[in-house]
Amino acid sequence: MSDTNAMTRVRRLSIVLGDQLNEDNPALRQLDPSLDLIWLCEASEEATKVPSHKARIVLFLSAMRHFAERLRARGLPVRYLALDQHPYSSLAAALSADLQRLKPQSARITHPGEHRLLIALRDACATQHVPVEVLDDDHFLCSTADFERWARGRKTIRQEHFYRWMRKREQVLMSGAAPIGGAWNFDKSNRSSFGKQGPGRLPEPVGFPPDETTQAVIDLVSERFPEAPGDLSRFDWPVTSEQAATALEDFLANRLPAFGAYQDAMWTEQPFLYHARLSAALNLKLLDPRALIDAAVAAHTERRAPLESVEGFVRQVLGWREYVRGLYWREMPGYLERNALRAQQPLPAFYWDGETDAACLRAAIGQVIEYGYGHHIQRLMVTGLFALLLGVQPRAVHQWYLAMFVDAVEWVEAPNTLGMSQFADGGLLASKPYVASGAYIQRMSNYCRHCRFDPKQSTGDRACPFTTLFWDFLAAHRDRFAQHPRTALMWRNLERLDQAELAAIRAQAGALRESLLA
Repeated sequence: MSDTNAMTRVRRLSIVLGDQLNEDNPALRQLDPSLDLIWLCEASEEATKVPSHKARIVLFLSAMRHFAERLRARGLPVRYLALDQHPYSSLAAALSADLQRLKPQSARITHPGEHRLLIALRDACATQHVPVEVLDDDHFLCSTADFERWARGRKTIRQEHFYRWMRKREQVLMSGAAPIGGAWNFDKSNRSSFGKQGPGRLPEPVGFPPDETTQAVIDLVSERFPEAPGDLSRFDWPVTSEQAATALEDFLANRLPAFGAYQDAMWTEQPFLYHARLSAALNLKLLDPRALIDAAVAAHTERRAPLESVEGFVRQVLGWREYVRGLYWREMPGYLERNALRAQQPLPAFYWDGETDAACLRAAIGQVIEYGYGHHIQRLMVTGLFALLLGVQPRAVHQWYLAMFVDAVEWVEAPNTLGMSQFADGGLLASKPYVASGAYIQRMSNYCRHCRFDPKQSTGDRACPFTTLFWDFLAAHRDRFAQHPRTALMWRNLERLDQAELAAIRAQAGALRESLLA
C-alpha cells in the first residue's frame, strides 16, 4: 500500500491508531484536506512485544487497510506506512521519522488505549518539537474524567454501583428512577447449562471470508511472522464497519434471545454458542457501543428478546466495558505490576500449544489457537482459573491474554485479567477471587466427560488438577480470605478436611507445580 498522498507542507498531522477506526474519530474532525494529513502505520513491535496470535495481527492490519481506503475514497489525504514498506519496528520510531520529514506545525491524536503508546507517541512528538494535542475518546459513554468524578471519595469502587449509575445517567432499561423489570441484573436467570442433552442445533454466526485486501495481509503475516502462535485457516472476522453492522444484526436476530440463559455455558467444539462475537469489532471501533445498546434495548421493546438476555448484554457493554476502561486509566502505570497474592509460577507451556491431558484446558486453549477467541467464562473459569489456582505470575497471564485474543486491547484486557481473573490488584476490581473446583466446570460444560481426570477427586492418579489446586489455594490463602464476608463460607468448607487429607492434597499440588516446570 503505497503512500499516494504525500504532501510537501503539512499544517497538522492526525494520527490514527489501529484500534481507532471510526470515521467520527475526534482526530479526524475539522480536517482541511489541502493542509492536513492523516497518518496510519503498521509496526512490527505491536505484533511482537508479546507473541501475538496470527489472527490478531491480521485483524488489526486488515481493518486498518480497509479504513485507509475508505478515507481515501472520501478524498482525504492519508499517509499509510505498511509493514513491508518502511524500516521502523515501532510506531514511535516511524512517527518520529515522519515528523522530521514532514515538519507539521502540530499533531493530534485521540487518547490511545494503551498507556505505553500514549507515552511513546507523546515523547516522539516532543523529541521533534511538534506540539501534540491528545483528544478525549468520545467513543466511550463515560469519559475518564467522569469516571474519576464518580470514583472520587468512595471507600470502595464496584462495578455494580457504577453500572447502576450509568443506567440512570444514560436512561438505559429504566422506567424513571427504577430499573425495568424491577431488578438491576438477572444473574440468577443467566447461569443455565445445557445439561446432558447438549445445546442442540446452534445458529452459526455470520462470517466474512477474506477479500483481496485481507488475503494479502494473511499472506504477509504468514511470511513475516511464521513462528507466531495461532491458526489463520478459520479467519472470518469483520474488518469493516459494514461487516460489523451485519454481524450485529445477525446476533440480534439469531442469538440474543438465548444469550442470557446460556452465557455461562460451555460445550466441546462449540466456540461461539449464543455469544455475540462483536467485541473485536467494538474494540477496533468498527461499532459504536451506543448502537449495540440501543439495538439490544429495541429487541426487548419489540419483544424479540427477553429482558434477561438484553440486560445481560447491556451490562457487558455499558457496565463492564466502561468500568474497566475507567479503572485502567485511573490505576496506570502501576497496575500491570500488581501481584497481591504473590504468585510466581511460570505460565505452563501448554497455554501456547494446548497439549494437556485436562480436557477443559485442551478445549479452551485449542479453541483460542484456532480462532483467537474464547467467551468470558472460558477465560475466567477455565484458562484464568487454572492460572490463578496454580499461582502463575500475573503479568505472564496478562501477556498471554493480550497476545492470544483477537479482541485484546490493553485497556480492556489488563483489568479483566489482573483484577477479575487473577485478583492481582487485591480486590480493586473484584471484591473476591473467582475460584472453584473442577465441579464448576463439570456443571457448566461437557468437558469432564472427555477427560481422564475426575473432578470429585483431589488426590491420586485421576485427581482433577482444578480440584487439587482449589483446596491448596484455600489452604494457602486462609488467613487472607477466611473472614472475608463474601468468601467465608467457601473457606469454612476447608475445615471439613482432616489434616492428613489436606497434607496429601498440598503435596499433590506441589508435585503438579514441579511437573509443569519440567
